[in-house]
Amino acid sequence: MISRFFIDRPIFASVLSIVITLGGGIALFNMPIAMYPPISPPTVQVDCTYPGASAQVVAQTVATPIEQQVNGVENMLYMSSQCTNDGAYNLTVTFKHDMDVNLAQVLVQNRVALAMPLLPDVLKQAGVTTRKRSPDILMSIAINSPSTCDVRLMPDVKAVNDIPGTGKNLLIVANVAGELHFRMFNAAG
Repeated sequence: MISRFFIDRPIFASVLSIVITLGGGIALFNMPIAMYPPISPPTVQVDCTYPGASAQVVAQTVATPIEQQVNGVENMLYMSSQCTNDGAYNLTVTFKHDMDVNLAQVLVQNRVALAMPLLPDVLKQAGVTTRKRSPDILMSIAINSPSTCDVRLMPDVKAVNDIPGTGKNLLIVANVAGELHFRMFNAAG
């Protein structure tokens, strides 16, 4: 019924579409950033390194105690972890959209503190890092040199990490046909 009304009056339908589009464009530029809905759920990342341990040892001695304590934290959707053969452990805990990321970080940090007595002494001394993060890539910078690559062009990742408001930066270096390509990814933290 409603579709027949717009099919019979194509000029009215076109004008209405243009008005709705213009209204959305005006609202887009007048809407404060804080009013945009969250796209990705808040996440908290737990990192630590057990020097000299294999992935299996890290999974048994580090991942199991931490994940047993963190499992079931309030408003958690899911968690995923990764153990590597260089002794690194990474746990990402994802929460519901309505969860405050600062509160989520405190909850996860408290649960990790409960697991600390069960961890190896090396990790107790080095510590376990718990930080809030966003899985979205906000910026990608690519540097390409057509001739020889000057290493001085390589972005200083530490300097970028020191800028307030930036999170974890990842630098990827690729050697393609004798040329080095640098790519830095910035995720909000």
